[in-house]
Amino acid sequence: MGNGAPTVGWIGTGRMGYQLALRLLRAGNDVAVYNRTKAKAEPLAASGAKIVDRPVDLADRDVVFIMVAADRDLEAVLTGDGGLLTGTQAPDIIVDSSTVSPQVSAEARAVAAGAGAGFLAAPVSGNPKVIAAGKLTVAVSGPKEAFDAVAPLLATFGRGVTYCGEGETARLVKIAHNVFLGVVIQALTEITVLAERGGVSRAAFLRFLNDSVLGSEFSRYKSPALVNLDFHPSFTTVLLRKDLQLGLAAGRELGVPMPLAATADMLIAQAVGAGYTGDDFATLILEQARRSGYALEAENVEVDDGLATDDGLAAEEA
Repeated sequence: MGNGAPTVGWIGTGRMGYQLALRLLRAGNDVAVYNRTKAKAEPLAASGAKIVDRPVDLADRDVVFIMVAADRDLEAVLTGDGGLLTGTQAPDIIVDSSTVSPQVSAEARAVAAGAGAGFLAAPVSGNPKVIAAGKLTVAVSGPKEAFDAVAPLLATFGRGVTYCGEGETARLVKIAHNVFLGVVIQALTEITVLAERGGVSRAAFLRFLNDSVLGSEFSRYKSPALVNLDFHPSFTTVLLRKDLQLGLAAGRELGVPMPLAATADMLIAQAVGAGYTGDDFATLILEQARRSGYALEAENVEVDDGLATDDGLAAEEA
């Protein structure tokens, strides 16, 4: 990259990708965008984005971000028909924030290196509402010089960017994070149901918890779903189970016993088997209530989710 501001490409404008691309635009960056369904990317043109027809049309950009859903999607946008690395040029740096396995990420890194591009794994923690509040966090691994070059761009995503080292270490960090997520949400549903069975409203119990030293931004922003049973998906139970399985596999490979994670995985698997698949993973509270012999009802009260702060780069709903 030269000494001026880098030109940016973006591949993948789903619920997360759209808002992150818009944050880059609102921070004043020159951004060109590709999405498989072009209509989903076109609204970004109103904010200054150039919309392209194929990933390879972004190959002349200094930095290209990728946020796609699965292993095969990453392979397709890199080396499939019209893929980013199928032409005569390649970006200086590729930053991949997709949900992919460490194995496929390592393969993509090797392909990028063969084309002369640096490759960074950069999984994120959060959802569109977290992005809007400026509280997204990012774990990054790969060549340190590539990370240093793109760190100012990553800083527009939210409040925390952590360099984790070489190779695929950032993927392991994200997997470990989501294993903790599974353990915490299972524990949170158990104690909330316990309090309710003893006569305490969920709203009152969670208000107390969130104001205590054990409260967290996570418990606070999940409280509306647990209280009012609004399970509009940010992350499904099926996806949470997948990440728990990846974490347990990593534990076996690295010789790290994970009994709490294994128990959470078993309970979450039961919830998946009971049909809680398409809604948000906060539906685990319904399964916990079922195990306790009763059905929950929405309390229909206003609950602060703690995500009202907007740092000025938020996107509208995509």
